[in-house]
Amino acid sequence: MAVSPSGFESIVLAEEDLNGKLMNQEIRIHSWPCSYYLDTSKQWVSGRLSLTPLAIKFTADKTGELLVNFHLSSISEIKKESSNLIFSSLTILEKNTKHWFSSLQPNRNVVFNILEHFWREQLLSNQGAGAEAGALQSTKGKELTGLLAGSQKRLEDTAKVLHYQGEQFDNIMRGLNKIEGDMDVADRLLTELESPSWWPFSSKLWKAPLEAKPKETATVSDSKNQEGIIIRIPVIITHRTDSNVKPGKLTLLASGLEISDCNSQVIHRFESKDVDDIRVHTPYEISVRQRFIGKPDTSYRLLSAKMPEAIPILEMQFSKKIQFLEDALGFVGARESPQVDLGTSIWQAATGLLGGVVQPSSPVGGGEGMDNEQVQLQSQEKISELETKELKQILKKLKGLALETEAELERQDEALDSITTSVDRATLNIDKQNRRIKKLT
Repeated sequence: MAVSPSGFESIVLAEEDLNGKLMNQEIRIHSWPCSYYLDTSKQWVSGRLSLTPLAIKFTADKTGELLVNFHLSSISEIKKESSNLIFSSLTILEKNTKHWFSSLQPNRNVVFNILEHFWREQLLSNQGAGAEAGALQSTKGKELTGLLAGSQKRLEDTAKVLHYQGEQFDNIMRGLNKIEGDMDVADRLLTELESPSWWPFSSKLWKAPLEAKPKETATVSDSKNQEGIIIRIPVIITHRTDSNVKPGKLTLLASGLEISDCNSQVIHRFESKDVDDIRVHTPYEISVRQRFIGKPDTSYRLLSAKMPEAIPILEMQFSKKIQFLEDALGFVGARESPQVDLGTSIWQAATGLLGGVVQPSSPVGGGEGMDNEQVQLQSQEKISELETKELKQILKKLKGLALETEAELERQDEALDSITTSVDRATLNIDKQNRRIKKLT
């Protein structure tokens, strides 16, 4: 069944609408009480400075009036300044207007680090007014390419985690093989204790060599046991107090996560087993905690403009430990609700659109009843040949990744069966040796 480009357009628009509601300017990433210098009245006004994904706002406390509201992409400079009249202030140069903020809480450095982080990430990412204008001019082929590229990235991340899981199975098999070797040694020693060669009534004066037992060896990967980095994003790190804030990096590994400073010096590393809970406060802020008995917990709060890219991976790795708080529930709903309908519709749309390019003369629907406007609309929405080649390449990569993932899953199923057999055999051997030891004692 072919899906018309107009049908795919409705799918894309539905997803964009959900993403727009999620990542709109009303989502407040952070806010701080401060004072703003109002140039028109030449006085300081107390209020709250707010940061959203796309803009900076200042609202007066007394009147509730929105005095400042400008886009992050319009900022030219963010500086920490001070003078005889204005001490410890933060200035934001927006186009040709300089905005002064003072009495920032908890302190100026915290606000500066967070604002600068989101401003730089906004400039590096192709968002903002220019990017939005470019997005309006994007073709259906580019939209479909973006969707498929996102699926490819998610599948690659899953493959990395699956590969690490396979390495863990290999390590388990190595451990079981070592246990079997140790049990062979224990069996030989117990045999000597039960009937030593120097004992005159021994039935075995000369010890016969033991027959070599066949062992099941696991298929071990020849590649080095290197930890795969799934994703690395810049973050603002808060540890213990709100005033202890500094920029750094968050690295998601197959075996856990790592927090480092700007110089790539590791601040703390959480193994997967060490993480007790991960709380998603907003789509841009999470906290990671490890509990201890008798001493303070280890907890870090991480804020990043790229956190929405990392949260799905964290949700996959720590599905039983992650918790979405109230402000982040909309993020979960916006991601999960369209998947049921989009899952098959996107692939159907891809098939229909590719078919329309390969056979442009064939109509999508009942061609006889089409009017001129529909024909013109279809001619405008056709995918270019270059976009078609790109889509085919991505689909080819997706197919290769899916086949490799299937092969790895089959290999891991066999490894699990082998591990189960080895564990049962080791358990029987341990019980047998324990009984022999009790007889000796």
